[in-house]
Amino acid sequence: MVKKHPAGHSRRAFVLDTNVLMHDPAAIFRFEEHDIYLPMEVLEELDAGKKGLSESARNVRQVSRFLDELMANATKEQIDRGLELPRVRSGGSDRQPPGGRLFFQTRRLASGLPDSLPGHGIDNALLGYTLALQRELTDAAVTLVSKDINLRIKAAILGVHAEDYFNDRTIEDADLLYTGVTALPADFWETHGERMESWQEQARTFYRVRGPLVRDWRINQFVCAPADVAFEAIVRAVADDSATLELIQDYRGERHSVWGITARNREQNLALNLLLDPEIDFVTILGPAGTGKTLLTLAAGLTQTLDQRRYGEIIMTRVTIPLGEDIGFLPGTEEEKMEPWMGALMDNLEVLTQSQEGGNWGRAATNDLLRSRIRIRSLNFMRGRTFLNRFLILDEAQNLTSKQMKALVTRAGPGTKLVCLGNIAQIDTPYLTATTSGLTYVVNRFRGWTHSGHVTLARGERSRLADFASEAL
Repeated sequence: MVKKHPAGHSRRAFVLDTNVLMHDPAAIFRFEEHDIYLPMEVLEELDAGKKGLSESARNVRQVSRFLDELMANATKEQIDRGLELPRVRSGGSDRQPPGGRLFFQTRRLASGLPDSLPGHGIDNALLGYTLALQRELTDAAVTLVSKDINLRIKAAILGVHAEDYFNDRTIEDADLLYTGVTALPADFWETHGERMESWQEQARTFYRVRGPLVRDWRINQFVCAPADVAFEAIVRAVADDSATLELIQDYRGERHSVWGITARNREQNLALNLLLDPEIDFVTILGPAGTGKTLLTLAAGLTQTLDQRRYGEIIMTRVTIPLGEDIGFLPGTEEEKMEPWMGALMDNLEVLTQSQEGGNWGRAATNDLLRSRIRIRSLNFMRGRTFLNRFLILDEAQNLTSKQMKALVTRAGPGTKLVCLGNIAQIDTPYLTATTSGLTYVVNRFRGWTHSGHVTLARGERSRLADFASEAL
């Protein structure tokens, strides 16, 4: 995705910062028919960042392979004229006819940076190179592309046009993200109920409705009447102007509790329906802290693992990003190293076992049983694995990139259910935003798939103190 330059030039030239390539190795193919310029400082930074097992190091090595492929059998004259760049569709790897050209910095250009500009770092070199290109390419609009906000601020001060890298955005605005729930208008049954059909199958109630609103619905999307009307259903099929709805189970009463937990509001009830549906393999739940994401997921996992024997065990993992100062390396096994990051798991296990009978001994025995069926794993060791018949919980999923999310989702084998939990307003990974998070990516890409479901939780259910603090602080 290329934004229009404010000057209105038809030809554009882009200078790429190192962090763009470290974030998306295929970035050089994503600028349509426009030209790409790589300063020597960027190649030096790529060379310095190629070592290690981190995601950015892997991306750097992939960039080097792309550049090596482009330069294979190229002469010095061809490199000076610019290497032809094949274009890649944003949704896949199918290459289109050549677009722009890739230019390397082969000679020193007079930067024209003000003498008063402090520092002599990489950022200043990029700014100077972009300024020099602006003077040399008089028929083109030159843009510096960087994910470094401070560099873009410095560029604006110096009169250099700079932009963020937009191609990794799943949506334009996080407020437009799919919520998984649509509210029915007050006159819905008057406008859509004329040819309505209803029937029952295995104690489940179905409706087939027709009307204009049906075309906008997605499979496994919830449709709900206003709060004062008790109608909550899930879309099971959509065809032309008709849709099949199924009434969902109500888990707000003690009679239908899940491992002793009942839903406290409508959104929690919708989430439990997704978590307990054996036909749904992939569930995403968004919501701020205190909305019950982990508690509901763990209760549903325990019910299906220990009571219904649907899954062999529960596997829980998350991204290990500290909130404050890092406490350094931790001793022990993989599971022991991960335990400090799994405080939410321990807190919720206490809630799930506090109602168990038998006093302290009974609760201790129950805790031991539960811990024997729950495995804590690190994301660092997920590559190459396949999980069979597991209930897999990914906490803090908003801190994953789209590529990391793909690497994890593709680990799921037959009989496995994957649940991704997170809050896109609380991202700790550098260069990730609510619109580029891997959690946003999968919510948008899995929307409407027959075996996936999504719901956004909005109402906190912790305590009156937590509710007041979230509003007043």
